[in-house]
Amino acid sequence: METGQPSRTALAVAGARAQHQTLDDPRIFTDPLAARIVGGTEPAGEFDRGVDAEVARVRRLVIAARSRFADDRVAAAIARGTRQVVILGAGLDTAAYRNPHPEVRYFEVDHPDTQSWKRNRLREAGMEPPPTLTFAPVDFERSTLAAGLAAAGLDRSADTVFVWLGVIVYLTRASIDDTLGYIAGTKADLVFDYPVPPSPETRARAERVAAGGEPWLSYFTVAEMRALLHGFTLLEDRTAGDLLGEYGAPTAHPAAAGIRLVHATTR
Repeated sequence: METGQPSRTALAVAGARAQHQTLDDPRIFTDPLAARIVGGTEPAGEFDRGVDAEVARVRRLVIAARSRFADDRVAAAIARGTRQVVILGAGLDTAAYRNPHPEVRYFEVDHPDTQSWKRNRLREAGMEPPPTLTFAPVDFERSTLAAGLAAAGLDRSADTVFVWLGVIVYLTRASIDDTLGYIAGTKADLVFDYPVPPSPETRARAERVAAGGEPWLSYFTVAEMRALLHGFTLLEDRTAGDLLGEYGAPTAHPAAAGIRLVHATTR
């Protein structure tokens, strides 16, 4: 992303979630706030202009599947007694605004420019941040997650769920290692996605996104990711395609196999 500007991919992802609510059948992820927070911006996102309609549809479904995967794991953790949820690289995520539990505290971590833009967008949409939400501005490449969350008041000794969607691909290996190392030192569940080395289909999207100023930096094989998860117990590592089949929207499109969803724990 450009300095002083919000993340363009964050807007594109939010637009895909909003479109999924009305364009896709079955709808596998319900977010009644998605269209409202996107507002009057181009709903399809600049990176889908001119893209084959089936490719765009599968992309929407993958984004919906990973959001549902995260929501379901967060709900299970809350049912077990977890009372802190950290959204890393929150973008225009709406989970904190859909939270029905007044005793559960959310922390949204994001680049300061994107977070400022989001707060302006919320005001324009008439969406008041709930009292259970704390914003934690952090530039992953220039400051530390530990410092940002400490300043925001996270209780590092308490059970926490960390959700990290659509972010790893934009980070350097050093930043990924630092974030995983911090989470490994807490009592936590971690839900995240990662891309496998690109196929021709995913490489085309990577080129479009890079041309917009947000290049993809990190890919992992399954073996590489498992080696990276030191300090964690791996519970799930599944393709987005597997999840779509489970959610009633099966697809054999290669784009659905290129993203994997992980649930791991330090407990």
